[in-house]
Amino acid sequence: MAISVAAGTKVAVTGAAGFIGSHLVERLLDRGCAVVGVDRRSPRSETSARLHLREVFNHPRFSWVEGELMHVNLKEVVDNSACVFHLAAVAGVRASWTRFEDYVAANIVATQRLLSTCEQAGTPKLVYASSSSVYGQVNAASGENDPTLPVSPYGVTKLAGEQLCLAYAKRPASRLSVTALRYFTVYGPRQRPDMAIARILAAALTGQQYTIFGDGTQQREFTYVDDVVEATIAAAEVDVPAAVINVGGGSSVSMIDVIGLAREVTGNPVPLTAVTAQAGDVQATAADLTLARLLLGYQPRTGLRTGMARHAAWLRDLPPELLRKYAPPPMSIDQKEPTCWK
Repeated sequence: MAISVAAGTKVAVTGAAGFIGSHLVERLLDRGCAVVGVDRRSPRSETSARLHLREVFNHPRFSWVEGELMHVNLKEVVDNSACVFHLAAVAGVRASWTRFEDYVAANIVATQRLLSTCEQAGTPKLVYASSSSVYGQVNAASGENDPTLPVSPYGVTKLAGEQLCLAYAKRPASRLSVTALRYFTVYGPRQRPDMAIARILAAALTGQQYTIFGDGTQQREFTYVDDVVEATIAAAEVDVPAAVINVGGGSSVSMIDVIGLAREVTGNPVPLTAVTAQAGDVQATAADLTLARLLLGYQPRTGLRTGMARHAAWLRDLPPELLRKYAPPPMSIDQKEPTCWK
């Protein structure tokens, strides 16, 4: 079922205090929607959540529900919502090897609980934030019908969540339609401080070391957050009962080239420490965007250099103590990847 994400429409966003979620909330409010945001991170006590939601937290059309999806009253979240944008998840490839229970609870069990509530409430549409990690090691641009062979526990849990969404949408007599979006490495202002572009730019701005895993030839399709938000809203409006769609930036770039761009947009070198590649890291990601263009009318608008310049400008505007959070000391695979700041 298609809906119109327009003024007066009530929608819900899980993971609303996160990187992509907070940008999505802002765009939905700009469209005149009434937005219910839910997240375990508290803007009252956690710096990242407060920073991300500072422009919208007191907005008259924004309602806040705080807590884990495993425990909050989900009926309160989804009731009368035309669409639920499900972005909440435990993210990060490397930590998923040692914290698998956390990933299963947040990415699989909580997703099933949300789907069940949507089904009971008669919610017409759910947009699920999946990941390019479901593809695993590839030798060419990934299409939605290609095999899904994730090589990390994180990728396994995102694929399981995606399959749960499709199962609920395809259930006989289901009134819930689902669009699952496989995001390809999203970056931009508010990106998590454990992710590559945030760390590389912060290293250039602070002089702290950036730890590069592998030799720098590995390639990623980086997608600017504004493009991802546009695709996510378009996914709510597409009239397809159950679909999986790639959302990428339009080209795949080596980490060496990203480091070179960081030097260009900041005017500073990037201090480097090289370590061996880690389990679960793929050599390359690239998206076939044919289906996104066909169903969503999607075309990425922000090139990598422009997006990194905007990202760097946002980092420069942070107080020095927050900027330093983006360039922490090198981590071992045994350490938890940071997802927020106390």
